[in-house]
Amino acid sequence: MDTEGTLAPATAAAARERYEALGSTAQVVVKETAKAMEMDAEEYRDRVTSEVVETARDALFASLLEVRVGSREAFDDWVAEHDGYEVREVGSENVDSVVWHVAPAADTVVAATFHEEREAAVGTLRRQAFGRIYRELVTDSAENADGTEEGTGQADGDGAESGTE
Repeated sequence: MDTEGTLAPATAAAARERYEALGSTAQVVVKETAKAMEMDAEEYRDRVTSEVVETARDALFASLLEVRVGSREAFDDWVAEHDGYEVREVGSENVDSVVWHVAPAADTVVAATFHEEREAAVGTLRRQAFGRIYRELVTDSAENADGTEEGTGQADGDGAESGTE
């Protein structure tokens, strides 16, 4: 069994904290991408919205999720040893390889089977884990320290998004 990634927050608060910390990184990624696309300042202001930065933050968070890659037997053994977790699996039971993410913050493990495309399976599982588990945990109307609701900041002309730092 192999492990890739580093992020498996133990609590919803830890997930929110890590997600919020990625806000400034997402802003830099979007700004540098816009520069590489040769966007001028006006086009940047018109096209780079808070939703664009939020999408980048979602993708960054998902890309860091810890996943385990192993055999069907290894996955079944893990599940047997951790019976307190809800299991959400997609794919066929007849496939030998499984990729899974353990989400202690939600007492859930999400898994997908694959035959040959390991990298694709890992990427797909991370996006599914974010969408099925973490999106709700990190954006559930949690209030920031300044009292504003999470995800309501607007991008300014410098690419900074209020309410994400």
